[in-house]
Amino acid sequence: MNKNELKNIAESLINTFNVAGKESIELYDKGLKIKIKKDNSPVSNGDLRVNELITKKILEITPNIPIVSEETVNLNIKNKSKIFWLIDPIDGTKEYIAGKDEYTLNAALVINTVPVLGLVGVPKKNRLFFSYNPGESYLIENKTIKKINCSKKNPENKIVALTSAQGKPSEIILNKLKEYKVSSIVKMASSYKFCVIATGEYDIYAARERANEWDYAAGHAIAKNAGALISTLDGKVFLYGKEDYKNPSLLLRRSENLNV
Repeated sequence: MNKNELKNIAESLINTFNVAGKESIELYDKGLKIKIKKDNSPVSNGDLRVNELITKKILEITPNIPIVSEETVNLNIKNKSKIFWLIDPIDGTKEYIAGKDEYTLNAALVINTVPVLGLVGVPKKNRLFFSYNPGESYLIENKTIKKINCSKKNPENKIVALTSAQGKPSEIILNKLKEYKVSSIVKMASSYKFCVIATGEYDIYAARERANEWDYAAGHAIAKNAGALISTLDGKVFLYGKEDYKNPSLLLRRSENLNV
């Protein structure tokens, strides 16, 4: 697919993400219906409705590309596709159920192990991020579209890291953050972490092996196409399309030099 085709696909999903985001809030306000999945994680009717809306639109746009969604994936079937969609209708379901504002709506198109296109909606923050090519990452906020490029928002030499850990990050992660002379650590849920590094509001996120490919892919596309550096903790390339969808460790940096 060329750049214009990817641009058209991404932009044609924006309205669907806005509608799905509004519906997620409306369903929460009405009172969510919650079930516990086999892996003991919760799923709500909000997750399922968002999944339905996004999946339907993607099928209209790209009917011949397979869709892998957290809510419908069969983990007993190994992934063999080279081109496929990854959907996490609501990343941060626990935050969503608790009424918090960091949950996200996610879709990414993976081509030959790389998430080239991504959309991340953050309904309660009225933010929508999308990207379709290197140098083409955008934030829609207050009905205004602006390009984002990882430019630092914090003062020089103030390096702020993000963590998804409930308590104190592990020694492995703390030691990695020390290498980059991190000033402070902020807890944040969901793929929103990728997006606020892409905007330059935060500098670095490090994590041990956790979650699945659909949790990261859309945010990965947005951050990488904005100029962020993404690898595993030991410096290997972070790839998608693994048969079991499991993520390796992650190191996400706004730039090579986090001071400026």
